[in-house]
Amino acid sequence: MDDFEVKPILESLIFVSDTPVRLDTLIEILPELNKEAILEGIDKIKQEYAEGSKGFELIEVSGGYQFRTKPRWAEWVNRLKKAKGVKLSRSALETLAIVAYRQPIIRPEIEQIRGVDSGWVLRTLLEKNLIRMMGRKDIPGRPIVYGTTKAFLELFSLNTLSDLPSLKEIEPPPEPESLSKEELPETRAESIPQDASPPGKGAVS
Repeated sequence: MDDFEVKPILESLIFVSDTPVRLDTLIEILPELNKEAILEGIDKIKQEYAEGSKGFELIEVSGGYQFRTKPRWAEWVNRLKKAKGVKLSRSALETLAIVAYRQPIIRPEIEQIRGVDSGWVLRTLLEKNLIRMMGRKDIPGRPIVYGTTKAFLELFSLNTLSDLPSLKEIEPPPEPESLSKEELPETRAESIPQDASPPGKGAVS
């Protein structure tokens, strides 16, 4: 298979997928190509769509590759789709931030940080598939352990959890009376947009 065929094949496979396509998946369904050839083809696609005249781009998100509309064209795409972003309340954002930065974490630990009951907001985040139950902690009562999902990574355009901004990047300089550790997740939550567009083919990153 020559270079002329590799790029359009990869382009087609990534375009038709509703979820990010992992490199392992591409290697599996393209046995006639080695890993290096696939990565080279992906790099060429990235370079081509990085041009300003292109309406979308190829990005790495949630451990795979996906085409997404460039942010500068979001206004016009949203006019066509008339789609509302994922709405999250402040309490949901706060809880999601705690789970994202402190996972694996159990409900009592979340409630200790927030200072309020978090049962309903955890259910909301589970329904939106932004967090998941990872099992149970081996302590009395065997509480459920929570962590984030691939949908969380896709929604916030993250490839892995290591792409989350560090606290130094998102926290403002401390006031004379600095915040306690328990209050830090609230600051983290404020760094997450409250109206994020859902991921998927043609989604706005």
